[in-house]
Amino acid sequence: MSLDTLVGGHANAGFDAPLALLSACHERISKQCATLQRLSAHLAAHGADDAARQAAAGVIRYFETAGHQHHQDEEEDLFPALFEAMAGSDAVCLRDMRERVVHEHHELDAAWQVLHAQLVRVEMGDAAALDTRSMEDFVQRHRRHIDFEEAELLPLATRLLSDEQLQIIGSAMRARRSR
Repeated sequence: MSLDTLVGGHANAGFDAPLALLSACHERISKQCATLQRLSAHLAAHGADDAARQAAAGVIRYFETAGHQHHQDEEEDLFPALFEAMAGSDAVCLRDMRERVVHEHHELDAAWQVLHAQLVRVEMGDAAALDTRSMEDFVQRHRRHIDFEEAELLPLATRLLSDEQLQIIGSAMRARRSR
């Protein structure tokens, strides 16, 4: 059974369904990664034309806002709620999971900084700026990270978190995006 089935799908994912919203964000991250892969091929064939510059700008915009907020949602809201839900239990597996996710977030942020600089140059018209290896590293890191969160983290959260905890997480996510 997929998380999509567990949390009711993503079509109307909102702050009242924060786990579905996190999963929907994973889908948007995957779409941005696919855009990066298409951009690489497009640059080779057409150079840094208007479409390439707009695609680079869109990817930058996404990862500089929603991508960063997604990491905060997990680190500042989801994990603390999970630890609270497991109070009195042996939370070793949860601590290991949090350590892994936070470590991967740091690696993704570092890979993004490299890619961001390249995309800014593409946005300014430099067709040779996007390094395929950097881009593929970024994409593959995201795929592995998303696969882990979809298979392990979000199903665990679905089982452990109360409606009240989910409401608190959703409110924090809403507040983060209104700043």
